[in-house]
Amino acid sequence: MFLLSRLFLFLTQTAEARQKANRDAYLSEAADLYDLEFRMRKLDREATIAHPSWQTAR
Repeated sequence: MFLLSRLFLFLTQTAEARQKANRDAYLSEAADLYDLEFRMRKLDREATIAHPSWQTAR
């Protein structure tokens, strides 16, 4: 039953919603403020690498 409910959630959520939920879960696992800041910077760096500034639409 758990697997079925997870499958239903996976199919009904958008990709952006799943990505946001994963980011929030990752950030919530931080042990302290320094770990949280490290994780935030890491996510920012990954987002920058995935979408260079010259590829963004204006």
